[in-house]
Amino acid sequence: MKRIALINPRYGMEAVGSAEYYTRMIAEKLANRYEVEVLTTKAVDPASWKNWYARDCETMRGVTVRRFQVEQLRAWDFDAYYESYLQELSQGHRSLRKERTWFEKQGPYAPSLVHYIRANHRDYAVFLFVGYANYLTMEGLPEVADRAILIPAVQESSDLQFLSVEILFQRPKAFVFLSEEERIFVRRRFPKTEPIPCDVIGTGVQVPRETDAVQFHKQHGLTDPYLIYVGKIDEKKDCPMLMRYFIEYKKRCGGTLKLVLMGNAICRIPEHPDLLPLGFVSEEEKYAGIAGAKALVIPSHHESMPVSLLEAMALSVPALVNGACDVLRGHCVKSNGGLYYQNYFEFEGALEYLMHHAPEYLQLCANARNYIMQYYDWDQIMQKFDALIRLKKHEPAR
Repeated sequence: MKRIALINPRYGMEAVGSAEYYTRMIAEKLANRYEVEVLTTKAVDPASWKNWYARDCETMRGVTVRRFQVEQLRAWDFDAYYESYLQELSQGHRSLRKERTWFEKQGPYAPSLVHYIRANHRDYAVFLFVGYANYLTMEGLPEVADRAILIPAVQESSDLQFLSVEILFQRPKAFVFLSEEERIFVRRRFPKTEPIPCDVIGTGVQVPRETDAVQFHKQHGLTDPYLIYVGKIDEKKDCPMLMRYFIEYKKRCGGTLKLVLMGNAICRIPEHPDLLPLGFVSEEEKYAGIAGAKALVIPSHHESMPVSLLEAMALSVPALVNGACDVLRGHCVKSNGGLYYQNYFEFEGALEYLMHHAPEYLQLCANARNYIMQYYDWDQIMQKFDALIRLKKHEPAR
């Protein structure tokens, strides 16, 4: 049986995030076909990279997880260093030396994991690196480029200007893109990647067959329709804009609609009777909350892996998303199972449509569910991974 390695800076039930969820799902599904190991760190918090896990090796749901020590915390001067280097980039100066320092400061700085790859690379048939903008991918992928599949999960970011990133994207034997929009973006941004084979492979969606939305309503005293947001309540996710839009909508349109916020709050949540912050909730409660919602709302203008959107669609709940994000807008257009907005008045118009066009709303619900069944089936996804794993190293264009 082939031995496959997945490399992600964080792995485990405590490591919350779309990339981490994606890695767990892929690892567990691949474990039904291959001998799968995850190479990761002992950290949980990407803001500090402080070691948290104690064990060096453990088995989780059929997957061997090897954890390596992070040898230095995220650098206290990282933001200042980044800002300084961005000024140099704006003047057309790129430095591989300074970029390597950037990745060391950004972390997670775990050179023992890279040493392990170097010393044991012959034991693995394929290495799958999830994410590009981290020390492990930047240092580890070149060691095994002929057997490396890069899952970059690209979002628009200043680090895409780095010379080291441009070089990295020319190294793997294949790419896995999470959406067609990401594939187009990368090919345009880095034309030299064109000869490298790729496939667009999302994540299959696993939601409970039954959810108790009625119990969720009782638990939180919900008798009115509500929108739901799931994830970190953070400025980086454009949550303040969502809350401003919703409060303005209530002023202008009235009604009984609520906005339920699930997740840890990083930014301030205004005091408002129709804003219901629930904090971190269990998976069971999350699915019940989504299932009972009028729509899932995603305000972020940068998303590469919108797992919550796919989960909502699998539960026949349409989405309302920021149309400035190509990936989110693309899901809505392709599925005809969601609406998007690019300013407040489009947000208001979309909400009014969801609230007051019952037949069309029910069709959105059905379309969302059908989209997931057609394009996010695990068997099809694993067949695509099989094809890339069997693929030989690409030959550079002449």
